[in-house]
Amino acid sequence: MDEIPTVVVDPLPAGLDRGYIVLNRPWAFMQWLEKATIEEEYILMVEPDHIFINTLPNLAHGGYPAAFPFFYIKPADNEKIIRKFYTVKKGPVTNVDPIGNSPVIIKKELLEKIAPTWMNVSLKMKDDQETDKTFGWVLEMYAYAVASTLHGVQHILRKDFMLQGKLTYGKIGEWRFDKRSYLHRPTPKNLSLPPPVVPESVLTLVKMVNEATANIPNWEME
Repeated sequence: MDEIPTVVVDPLPAGLDRGYIVLNRPWAFMQWLEKATIEEEYILMVEPDHIFINTLPNLAHGGYPAAFPFFYIKPADNEKIIRKFYTVKKGPVTNVDPIGNSPVIIKKELLEKIAPTWMNVSLKMKDDQETDKTFGWVLEMYAYAVASTLHGVQHILRKDFMLQGKLTYGKIGEWRFDKRSYLHRPTPKNLSLPPPVVPESVLTLVKMVNEATANIPNWEME
């Protein structure tokens, strides 16, 4: 917060997220859009662990936001569940983009329309046991995709928007860097560099994390 201008919003009422803290995301966007003075026409939604290695142009075009297609978001393969929230009358299930809300570049006026629906669909999905069990930790991503479609918003799918690696949950090799290892404490300074066999992107990530922790004041106190 000392490095980036920050708006502090309220969490969901106690117990409403039922342990799925990501439900706070659409709720936070709703509050931010209402409380903050946003002069920009376009908004970039990204995760706090996304690392920028190149200058990012505005990939959106007017009423068409830009988004990254995730290989594990498969609306067509989950049509039975999607139809609970996006009925046949609304259109083909292929209208639902294989995305989450991040990374997305979108017009502010479009996000203002989508955000309340995104919140409501997220809560409805969480309340539905079959949906909750099937979608798991990506439930809120599906909720954004469905909410956007309900407003007739289609995204420009840009595979060059982000670099996506393979899922390696539960796999631990000789060298490891996992953000989940530091849920309750800051990432240590001067992380050891990975061995030469790892992809160049991993080496770049670790070097950039080290650069940040070395230059942010009072890092260990965060």
